[in-house]
This record gives sequence, structure tokens and C-alpha cells, in this order.
Amino acid sequence: MKDLFDVIKKPCLTEKGMTLQENNNQVVIKVNPSANKIEIKNAVEKLFNVKVDRVRTANMHGKKKRVGLRSGRCPDWKKAIVTLAEGHKIDFLEEI
Repeated sequence: MKDLFDVIKKPCLTEKGMTLQENNNQVVIKVNPSANKIEIKNAVEKLFNVKVDRVRTANMHGKKKRVGLRSGRCPDWKKAIVTLAEGHKIDFLEEI
């Protein structure tokens, strides 16, 4: 089993993520690309003391970047959209 902090990297604080959090009680988190849904669910429940209903994951491809004549690529990453149970809430902006 992986460490909880190896599974969850950081919250994804975007405009779409904030809309999901306000309307649907969902949280968007950047996770380890090798983590599965069960590991993500257990890590969120233990770290934030909430009940998780559902976890959806998506593999995001890194964008191509160019600086002058050199071109490169940002690394691929994985995001998880975690649906919380009714009455549970995680607010990352209050903790900052």
C-alpha cells in the first residue's frame, strides 16, 4: 500500500473545479499517475475525515512548450474528481 501523501499530490484549484465544488459537492485533486480509484478514495477519507461516494479519474497529457528554438513537453499527470457524501465538505481556500 502506498503512503497517503504519495497518492494525493495537490488540489487542482481551477475555475471549473470551484464550480464543481460549489454545485455538485465534488473536489478535483491531482494524484499519482499509478494510483487507482480505491487508493484515492482511502487516502481522501483518511486525510480529510470525509465520506467519499464516488471517484472518477482522467489521465491528462502534458502540453508541448517551446522556448526559442528548443521545444519540450510538460509531464503527463492524472486528476481525480471525488464526489463527497451528503453533509461532507472540503474547502481548500479556507485552509490557506
